Amino acid sequence: MKVWIKLLIGSAIGIAIAYFLPADNQNVLSALIWLEKLALGIGRYAVIPILVFSLTIAIYELRQDGQFWPTVFRNFLVIAGASAFVIVLGILVTMIFTPSRIPILIEEQYEIISLHTAQNILDLFPSNMLSVLTSEGIYLFPVCIFAFFLGMGLSYDRNYTKPILSLTDSLSRVFYHVSSFFSEILGFIIIILACYWAVRFRAVLQADVFRDLITLLTVFSIILSFGIFPLFLYFLKPKVNPWKVLYGSLSPAVTAFFSGDINFTLPVLLRHAKENFGIRRRSNSVSLALFNTFCRGGSAMVAAIAFIVIITSYSSLEITTLDVLSIAVRAFGISFLLARHPGDGAYIALAILCQGYGKNFEAGYLILKPLAFYLIAVGTFLDVIICAIGSYVIAHISGFRDEKKASHFI
Repeated sequence: MKVWIKLLIGSAIGIAIAYFLPADNQNVLSALIWLEKLALGIGRYAVIPILVFSLTIAIYELRQDGQFWPTVFRNFLVIAGASAFVIVLGILVTMIFTPSRIPILIEEQYEIISLHTAQNILDLFPSNMLSVLTSEGIYLFPVCIFAFFLGMGLSYDRNYTKPILSLTDSLSRVFYHVSSFFSEILGFIIIILACYWAVRFRAVLQADVFRDLITLLTVFSIILSFGIFPLFLYFLKPKVNPWKVLYGSLSPAVTAFFSGDINFTLPVLLRHAKENFGIRRRSNSVSLALFNTFCRGGSAMVAAIAFIVIITSYSSLEITTLDVLSIAVRAFGISFLLARHPGDGAYIALAILCQGYGKNFEAGYLILKPLAFYLIAVGTFLDVIICAIGSYVIAHISGFRDEKKASHFI
């Protein structure tokens, strides 16, 4: 059975189970929270090993071909372009189709949320470089830095590094198959995630104050993912079938939406990029590592949309052109700084936007706290769609892709 079919069936089962569960029972919610942590832990189980060894070999091979820095440059061009495009478009759509006001009911205590950028930079170079391999698998950028230096070091002298190269290549393939196993059982894991998601979604719908915002995010995300993004693929030479690319991205997209965690989705992306898109490891690993770390434009866009709704709910003042530009620029900058927040990127970005804007909007993000899981789900969904299409584009224009038939997709 295709992986995406397993995921859709599992999601449907989870949503059906949620229909029979009481949304206000604390024991049920506690059990679902525990099960969600277990499910996310299982999904992230092999992330660090496969990332370290695959990225190390990819960097070594690209260096040998003299393609490493050109590949990195192309990735950053696509990341910056995609992030800027979706954020600006999302803000413009929200200004045209502004959702109705949301009642200001803040019951939670305001707390200062920070991206801890300075500390994140310090964490890139711990006193013991091997310590990054024992991390919790949340902040993966230090792991990428470790793989970068290891891959560079393997280029030193083939006489000395050949045994390490063979070992690293073997471990990369071994952990790829370990990760593939978890992809195969993801249909069972997604039941838990979909169930907990549906329980919260039902409670939000009953509150009946977020319907306009939910509708806007849902409709715009669908049009963006399945209408606007495919148009860009038509400009690629030689020609590609954009619907084939979207079809190959279904499994990561479903996983991202119900998990809301981009690190949880990373192993699924790695496998589908290889087996559906035919992207070679040297391009696949580097692109996905860079997109996973820096390309959170979807989450930033969702945060920008939500922030505009908060402003219109707080105040009757008109949002000026200068305000729009300020929101767009700040959201764009934040999209590059969410690497430590793989599972709550959109909500953290919203909090940072509120706190940075000032004018008594610092606690505005608390208005949408009941909807935080949905903002995160949509933001991560868009992040993964951009990641899948972006890595495909990079491999296509760099010649690091082998054509695969749709009938052979996993």
